[in-house]
Amino acid sequence: MTADQTQSLGTLKIALLAGGESAERSISLQSGAAVNRALSERGHNVVMLDPEEIDISTWDFNGIDVVFIALHGTYGEDGHVQRILEDLGVPFTGSDAAASQLSFQKSAAKERFFQNYVPTPPYVLIHEGDTAGRILHKARSLGFPLVVKPDAQGSSLGVSIVHTPEELTAALPRCFHLEPFGLLEAAIVGTEWTVGIIDEMTLPVIQVKTGRQFFDYQAKYTDETTEYLFEFDLPSDVVSAINQAARIAYSALQLRGLARIDLMLDKYHRPWVLEANSVPGLTEHSLVPKAAARIGISLGELCEQMLARSLQTAPQR
Repeated sequence: MTADQTQSLGTLKIALLAGGESAERSISLQSGAAVNRALSERGHNVVMLDPEEIDISTWDFNGIDVVFIALHGTYGEDGHVQRILEDLGVPFTGSDAAASQLSFQKSAAKERFFQNYVPTPPYVLIHEGDTAGRILHKARSLGFPLVVKPDAQGSSLGVSIVHTPEELTAALPRCFHLEPFGLLEAAIVGTEWTVGIIDEMTLPVIQVKTGRQFFDYQAKYTDETTEYLFEFDLPSDVVSAINQAARIAYSALQLRGLARIDLMLDKYHRPWVLEANSVPGLTEHSLVPKAAARIGISLGELCEQMLARSLQTAPQR
């Protein structure tokens, strides 16, 4: 999208959704505050709405040009709010309800990856009602080390890397505390990468380096030692393979607008897609704004591109 296209937006009346009741509420509020500042500085009229405080389905959207979704986690990223806005006929940023729901449920997304030849680690689905013996049997079918993660959460909440049956036993309560279904996923030993995509535009690849066991919640949002690298010693064909895997994953899930694809690169330089984020963070710690800034796109410009694309594809109200 060109600068002329975003300039043609004029001044918009924007309803900005942030907060909510999910486990990622605090991060959503940070994203919302950053987006509010960025869009207000560019002359737009922004109204902040917190679904924890108001009922979106009954709120009067008359006079609102477009909704900007900065809700992370359940309700905001799982297709729920998208379906409400679709029923109301209100344009909104990001993917539609079906794609949002599919990408948020990790097991469903992985099945779609398998169907579309997206390289992704093998997994098994577990439930809090499963016996310890049944879960251990499933774990041994994959082999250690394993990643234990909730089936539908973000920001690495409830995620553990386990190397032994004893560690698995300790990790299960952290997973099931958040929801009844979880995944055991074969752990890829290697380096962590992420790719931001906004429709046809792929943002620069980022390598994430952390001193923690993996890129967990603390590494994402509070650890100032986490490194985000744009320059790395990789052959160009490997970088191309990372980008290609990310784009195939984006297409397989039928995502729209801004999304972020997280990957691992193993010791053989093979990329493995871990998951897709249909409402990626937009805080000062977040990866997508860093990647956009790398090629000269400010947060305000990035947000305007998201708005312009949502208005281009929205049905006539």
